[in-house]
Amino acid sequence: MKYIDEFRDGELAKNISANIAREAQPHGPARSPLLNPLPQAGEEAIESLREISSGRTYRLMEFCGGHTHAISRYGLVDLLPANVRMIHGPGCPVCVLPIGRVDQAIRLAREQGVILCTYADTVRVPASDNLSLMRAKANGADVRMIYSTQDALKVARENPQREVVFLAIGFETTTPPTAVAVKQAEAAGLKNFSILCDHVLTPAAMHAILSVEGGVALDGFVGPAHVSTVIGSKPYEPFADDYGKPVVIAGFEPLDVMQAILMLVRQINEGRAAVENEFTRAVTREGNLKAQELVAEVFELRDMFEWRGLGSVPNSALKLRPRFAAFDAELKFNVPYVAVPDNKACECAAILRGQKRPQECKIFGTVCTPENPVGSCMVSSEGACAAHYSYGRFRESV
Repeated sequence: MKYIDEFRDGELAKNISANIAREAQPHGPARSPLLNPLPQAGEEAIESLREISSGRTYRLMEFCGGHTHAISRYGLVDLLPANVRMIHGPGCPVCVLPIGRVDQAIRLAREQGVILCTYADTVRVPASDNLSLMRAKANGADVRMIYSTQDALKVARENPQREVVFLAIGFETTTPPTAVAVKQAEAAGLKNFSILCDHVLTPAAMHAILSVEGGVALDGFVGPAHVSTVIGSKPYEPFADDYGKPVVIAGFEPLDVMQAILMLVRQINEGRAAVENEFTRAVTREGNLKAQELVAEVFELRDMFEWRGLGSVPNSALKLRPRFAAFDAELKFNVPYVAVPDNKACECAAILRGQKRPQECKIFGTVCTPENPVGSCMVSSEGACAAHYSYGRFRESV
């Protein structure tokens, strides 16, 4: 199948792995031809190169949870030399949602009697008082899982006597559909529809990761794929120019990720810091200008927004512009945000900052499992803990 099988070719993966192992050395060659094959690129050759490649450490953060799952699903860590370390980032929209934001949604559903529409992952995120949206639903709240913003509009049209609130979460990928829904609700006069806006921004989170006191040391980023189709590669240029951190945007297939890692290793060896685009089949420098214009028309920056793991980050999230205030559930129902501390036993915050791995959490895989999640990183289909647990990476030694 085009664009699937060819990006999952095992022999090509071994070839890229061999190149990474050869070049990820303190004094590796400055340059080598793309996918330059070794005389023997089999498992034995890769293993021997893994042993040779020691000394210098390459600390690369895959920002996006989709990349984390690709790395775990396809066992890509096993194809990398020991001195190339992949560090999980905060690019999971459900994971970075703090408890207080989930509490807001629960209060709307329980106290205001609204129909609360949300994506499936969100309903299982643990909140205060041993609650979640799913448990609130079990106790009588009208919480409905939907697949798209259009589903939420349909619920509002079919229930004109009820208030319908869409819990809008996600990075730049899911923001344009929310903007479309708000404009459609305005055009249709759907006065019973509003959104609880928790849309967040990728570059702001990357700035926070690099700026946090006592944060993890990084040599480069594997840039997100879906987000970059919207915002383009241009917003990452300050990380190369100002921080000296190379960024390589990658697709989600295993060969995409492996090639991006090789490109980062080469930049680091050459002492370069640039934004490179491995995912050229979908990402441009400028991105989707129509989507950007739509988002700018409907939303504006929040002065401050609390993230799980990163704390309060300025200009890192969106809110509706005054023109669309009638569709802002926070204003409409007067549900202020109240910060709530995380569960002390859960290391989700440190995992989102890249300071710990899932296996380093004492309750990972024991008390905290996908069936009984204690933290949001075990809930989401993009969460690092869910990835390690689901694909067997929890068996790795700490």
